[in-house]
Amino acid sequence: MRLLIADKLHPRAIEELRALPVEVVYEPELTREGLETSLPKVGILVVRSTEVSQKALDGAKQLNLIVRAGTETTTIDVREASRRGIYVANCPGKNASAVAELVLGLLVCLDRRIPDAVQSLREGRWERAQFSRAEGLFGKTIGIAGLGAIGREVASRARAFGLIPIAWSRALSVARANELGVGHATSLEDLAQKSDILSVHLVNNERTRGVVSARIFDALPKKAMFVNLARHELVDYAALRHAVETRGLRAAVDVYPDEPRGTKAFASELFQPSPSGGFVYGTPHIAASTDQAQLAIATETVRVVRSFLLEGSVPNVVNVSQGSAARFQLVIRMLDKVGTFANVLAVLKRHGINVEEVTNTVFEGGVAACAKLRALSRPSEACLSEIRAFEEVLHVDVVTLPNLA
Repeated sequence: MRLLIADKLHPRAIEELRALPVEVVYEPELTREGLETSLPKVGILVVRSTEVSQKALDGAKQLNLIVRAGTETTTIDVREASRRGIYVANCPGKNASAVAELVLGLLVCLDRRIPDAVQSLREGRWERAQFSRAEGLFGKTIGIAGLGAIGREVASRARAFGLIPIAWSRALSVARANELGVGHATSLEDLAQKSDILSVHLVNNERTRGVVSARIFDALPKKAMFVNLARHELVDYAALRHAVETRGLRAAVDVYPDEPRGTKAFASELFQPSPSGGFVYGTPHIAASTDQAQLAIATETVRVVRSFLLEGSVPNVVNVSQGSAARFQLVIRMLDKVGTFANVLAVLKRHGINVEEVTNTVFEGGVAACAKLRALSRPSEACLSEIRAFEEVLHVDVVTLPNLA
């Protein structure tokens, strides 16, 4: 089997992957278009930011597994992969510490204007009076939109700065917020109204796209701070700029629309001076780019691939159904002989029984096995009689499964 790494990956991970029973091909500069012609003989694909389109999957007849060396899978056509029976897995939470560290670093920069002070000194000026004006972070409220792995790390580090964390997400209950030691907001607008600082850590999907709108910026107090290190699609950047110009918003962002790939020129009106006292600091999409984070993500990528190859399981899989429509389970004890299981399945097929899930356990000594087959409909007595008639079948039971829908 061939494994294609279509983005940069930590060298240690590449070395570990080469030790597995798979041919490793490392092409970190592949583009979306290049990937579309590179997948025909690939069994496992590892990507970070390279887009995996439907067209790429059209030619990927041998592809079994796609691993996103990161958290979100929005650059992968997961629906098409599911249609083709291709596993899609990710590496959630492995960059959380790196992102949280940059959040707090940028907050200190916004308050103390560190980049401007450094630039002033580099240009030969001593402007102590100007850069001595700072409010301080201690005692302020930080609103965290999205309390996944990154949001929780931000909350933890915020407490060390004397900040008071409150949070909102659609899945966050009051009880869960209390358990995590954060305040609870009933909506994103409610969170903004209660916050001196708003930091966004939401997943990008159809429900969250553009959720940080002008209404949210208007709900923040004047001269508030705003941080977006998640996805640019979450935020209305025109509304962000307007808040900077009219409300003195101090913002820090790491993600932008139309980001260039590689080292290129990049210009944005976001960074233009504002008479309101508001301003924007930016970093070039580096939130997760620490050596620690990249090694952690790469190590998790190796774990996923190794588990798939050697154990047949896929950790962190995102496109396998969590629920089953099966209503009956056949428990079949039988001799572990060639063809026994195949004969059972042939009978079920003949009687039109659709099997949703199968597990098979071989007992010590290799003489007997027990198969558990979850089916949509109950096999008839005629079907069961045919299965029991096989000399290798020891016993058959049918269990009615609870309806958990």
